[in-house]
Amino acid sequence: MNLLAGKHIVLGLSGGVACYKAAELVRLLTRAQATVQVVMTEAAQQFITPVTLQALSGRPVYGSQWDARPDNNMAHINLSRQADAVLIAPCSADFIARLAQGRCDELLSLLCLARPAERVPLLLAPAMNREMWAHPATQRNLAQVVQDGAVNLGVGCGEQACGETGDGRMLEAEEIAEELAAFFSPKLLTGQRLLITAGPTFEAIDPVRGITNLSSGKMGFAIARAARAAGAQVTLVAGPVHLPTPRGVRRINVVSARNMLEAVEGQWDAASIFIATAAVADWRPAHNAEHKIKKDGSGAVPSLNFVENPDILARVAQSPRAQAGELFCVGFAAESENLLQHAQAKRARKGVPLLVGNIGPATFGQDDNALLLVDAQGHRELPRASKQILAQQLVAEIATRCRRP
Repeated sequence: MNLLAGKHIVLGLSGGVACYKAAELVRLLTRAQATVQVVMTEAAQQFITPVTLQALSGRPVYGSQWDARPDNNMAHINLSRQADAVLIAPCSADFIARLAQGRCDELLSLLCLARPAERVPLLLAPAMNREMWAHPATQRNLAQVVQDGAVNLGVGCGEQACGETGDGRMLEAEEIAEELAAFFSPKLLTGQRLLITAGPTFEAIDPVRGITNLSSGKMGFAIARAARAAGAQVTLVAGPVHLPTPRGVRRINVVSARNMLEAVEGQWDAASIFIATAAVADWRPAHNAEHKIKKDGSGAVPSLNFVENPDILARVAQSPRAQAGELFCVGFAAESENLLQHAQAKRARKGVPLLVGNIGPATFGQDDNALLLVDAQGHRELPRASKQILAQQLVAEIATRCRRP
């Protein structure tokens, strides 16, 4: 399920200060078990040396169409025929114009034009000043290149090397690697609208204290990322966690269980799949103090009365659309013991077709996990692996179930 493993990526660098990000991108791709062949324009070599990228990729770097190393002296043909994808990062305004015009007076643009377009996709990560990005000529050229079959990964927004702020920054290396993996992901959930909850909830006791749990949200965010890569439109309702929003995912931040329920109720009519990974607090204080509850030196301990929080998963599973089979519901159970027994009981109690169980103390905050899938027919284990790998496996499992008549 490592979507980049075994892929051969031709990474092209055109001129721009964002070339420094290419070093980290090469590292990430090779760590993901892809092979990377770097091709640089002459301008790119003014910003980062071929020596650096050769050391990181473990392969000679190409920069001239007259390079005599290939036996046939045709680097533009050989390099393009070996590729699973050509990725230009950074892709400057000048290089976009070259692609739009079909110019091929140096190796990288020549390689792009010579690639077998039907089986070697061309992906672009633009990078330039905000005014250059917004210029009609750049947008016109980019539209032409996309019409010709290239994939535009988009740009970031923020501070630029020139000191200005706005659109035009190249995406970060992690974002480009994520986009590349998503490109290779089978589109198992195309046309599906997925609503997912993730992370803990926080139930206030007073303005500075509250009841929460150790859920990091990592599993839910990984599922959101995998579902988006599989072609779904994803809305993520996130409790208080400090995780970056996955690319292409719509995020709604909430705090308490009641906040989360309100957000879910506002979205479930548009969803076709609902996944409840959030570790929602079962109870909340009946009243939260207006001011901080302070010790008075007497040794007296304040008493707290609790009320039950709404059961978000049960409400969604019992909704008319879920009961009619229009909304496929998946629940999560974080247990500390007797996982199978508790997961089976929770699935029956909630009335969901699929319940995913795990041992909470063994996974909260970790980057890996092991899952137990429980349905009406029995149970199946997904062995311990990274949460991103498990998310891809779970998305494939859900896609199979949603296709069943």
